[in-house]
Amino acid sequence: MPVLLLVIILGIVEGVTEYLPVSSTGHLILATELMGYDADRWALFNIAIQPGAILAIVILYWRTFWDVLTGLFQRSPSAWAFTRNLLVAFVPAVVLGLALGDQIEGLLGNATVVAVALILGGFAILAVERFAKPEYSGGVAAMSLKQSVLVGIVQCLAMIPGVSRSGATILGAMSLGVDRRTAAEFSFFLAVPTLAGATVLQLYKHGAGIGGDMIGYILLGALISFIVAIIVVKAFLAIITRYGFGPFAWYRIIAGGAALIWLTAR
Repeated sequence: MPVLLLVIILGIVEGVTEYLPVSSTGHLILATELMGYDADRWALFNIAIQPGAILAIVILYWRTFWDVLTGLFQRSPSAWAFTRNLLVAFVPAVVLGLALGDQIEGLLGNATVVAVALILGGFAILAVERFAKPEYSGGVAAMSLKQSVLVGIVQCLAMIPGVSRSGATILGAMSLGVDRRTAAEFSFFLAVPTLAGATVLQLYKHGAGIGGDMIGYILLGALISFIVAIIVVKAFLAIITRYGFGPFAWYRIIAGGAALIWLTAR
């Protein structure tokens, strides 16, 4: 398969899966393996194209970010609460990421870990959908400090490829009584500093090894992921409002099972 086609496919996969509770990293690893490429060699590419998905959230929610920014200067309580909630939820990922960076990187090429995590995560979603009793919580700014800290801790589970950062944060928030839409939007907003931080860290550590061709591939992959993510985020909110997260749970179980069978049989 031509490298350019692989880049296009990975860009689409990143855009489709980044904000769904199905694990973008896991899908990128499986897609790379399925197409016969070394997942370890493409791990940095998979992280480096994340700014495209980040930009999609900034564009879609530009008014929210603008209102928060201006509200901070105007000392708006809701703007300060919004910012506080994101910061305290972001801190656990920073601490754990810096402490266990090498161990986490060692898992990024392990497709079997991804398959198992997809299956277990699917059952976790079904359990939360069945037993959690979320109520409208008034938006991200209205979440409590305790809820935000706990969601940030749960997000750290997503350092295991296949767990899903968005899935962990959304399910963690719902388990704490946060409604589906607020949980999803909190996950979107939290992705901006989390993904940006992960991208900067990896580029700082390994960016010197990126050749001229790879820079072009990264830019193309990021552009594709940006376009696709804008479309997917809008559809995602409509789906969870009407059907909940059940469809994504069953998809994870089926996809993870199929991947595990394929990995065992090859």
